[in-house]
Amino acid sequence: MARKLTKREVQRKTREIYRAIGNTPQRMRSFPNIKSSQFPYRAAQTPKGITPLEKKTYLGSEYPTTWARQLPARTIRLLSTELIAKPLMSYIASPKRTGYDRLEGLKKRQPVIFVANHHSHADTPLLLTSIPVRWRKRLIVGAAADYFFKSKIGGSLSALFIGAIPVERTKVSRTSSDEIASLINHGWSFMIFPEGGRSPDGWGQPFRAGAAYLSIKCNTPVVPIHLAGTGNILRKGKIRPTRSSTKVIFGNPIWPSENENSRSYSKRIEQAVAELADEENSDWWVAKKRKYSGETPTLQAPDMGSWRKAWKLNSNSNKSESSKERWPTI
Repeated sequence: MARKLTKREVQRKTREIYRAIGNTPQRMRSFPNIKSSQFPYRAAQTPKGITPLEKKTYLGSEYPTTWARQLPARTIRLLSTELIAKPLMSYIASPKRTGYDRLEGLKKRQPVIFVANHHSHADTPLLLTSIPVRWRKRLIVGAAADYFFKSKIGGSLSALFIGAIPVERTKVSRTSSDEIASLINHGWSFMIFPEGGRSPDGWGQPFRAGAAYLSIKCNTPVVPIHLAGTGNILRKGKIRPTRSSTKVIFGNPIWPSENENSRSYSKRIEQAVAELADEENSDWWVAKKRKYSGETPTLQAPDMGSWRKAWKLNSNSNKSESSKERWPTI
């Protein structure tokens, strides 16, 4: 005949059973050991013979930014742009903004893709404070996923204060492009630097076709913008900003032609930014004559030695500053 268990033995056996299945009641333990505890206090282990699922870090292109487009985040972004970024850029960059009259033909709720050359970290806040408020209220910024979203803190700050959305610059990501296209179709404007990164030497780099692809897919106009002088503030490799005068020139909106592919359209967008740069370096009339004769200088460096490239870039800058006869800004 089996011996009857005492109360203490029953409690000990019960505790062993619960410990075996990883579900000891709270009243049977005083301080649980988190490191040695099992489900449900920790994720269940993968059974033997089954390949574990790959852990998602939700960084880079996987970083979620939906929360940054909600009303509270948009309000914080608009206030920080007006109260902090705008006075700061006025002090550091002393911007002169022209070409707003070229945007008057666009409809009030027309989403726009803004593209610009990229020489400095000052380009983004300068553009955010220069784009008219009617687009800035619903604006997303294409930011390099491997730079701005490599950490959770950096990604959160970028998404909150500049409305950044991760964009892969080393490969074509259909997921991110589809997400941006969906936002554009829902009335959001998009700002991007098609060069993919800041200029390493002050000269422009070839434009990538991402902005052209989105413009064709969403039937949305592209507004070319040329930024001048920002390389003197915070060029690539520089840590401390330096005060300098800058110029922001808005060009005429460009629409994709029928059956135009993204590569040829991207060349046309790059040419429009180059024409704005020529307008800045010479004057409106000379730039127009060069445009119609097909002699507009490109944004990229000529094929010559590095010291000659630096000399020519400096001579172009001095020529722009010493130009006296200029057409009036309308």
